[in-house]
Amino acid sequence: MKICVFGASGSELDQKYFDDAHAFGALLAAGGHTLVFGGGSGGLMGACARGAAELGGAIVGIAPRFFDEPGILFGGCTRFVFTETMRERKAAMEDESDAFLVMPGGIGTLEEFFEMLTLKQLGRHTKPMAILNMLGYYDELLRMLEKAADSGFMSRQCLRLFHLCTSPAQALEQLLHDRPISGGSRRLIQYTEN
Repeated sequence: MKICVFGASGSELDQKYFDDAHAFGALLAAGGHTLVFGGGSGGLMGACARGAAELGGAIVGIAPRFFDEPGILFGGCTRFVFTETMRERKAAMEDESDAFLVMPGGIGTLEEFFEMLTLKQLGRHTKPMAILNMLGYYDELLRMLEKAADSGFMSRQCLRLFHLCTSPAQALEQLLHDRPISGGSRRLIQYTEN
């Protein structure tokens, strides 16, 4: 299974976040699964990629060409896809993946999560989604989503389109056993591989 991971690129985080990200990458590789991610060497993305690389896992990095600067991209990818824009990057990540895991992150991670969730609610994809809620990071966000559903701003069904997990092992288990059904959209954007 190809699992796309969204997560923080920053480095000033509690070590627990890095440990769990690294563990998830290692679990992917140990199970013969492929990591798809934004290609960065830092933050939780980099920790996850290092966990997969240490066990010889397949790793697909996807990034816009303007990120191709010294020290920015993870050098241990088994395949790297360059796009021209951030929008194309996200589309490539969606197309390349069978499932999505959201780790703690900032506005970029939140934007990626909400776009994939919106597309799933609209029936544009049926791929499994999970949040790895390390140290309760997403507790307030989940309360806000509950309030949105309670107040009629969104369907309560939307809250059932993703799994909430507290450990890397639980997250992988949920993604593997919530298999996608056929359907969804494909994009006609051209990407270049390095």
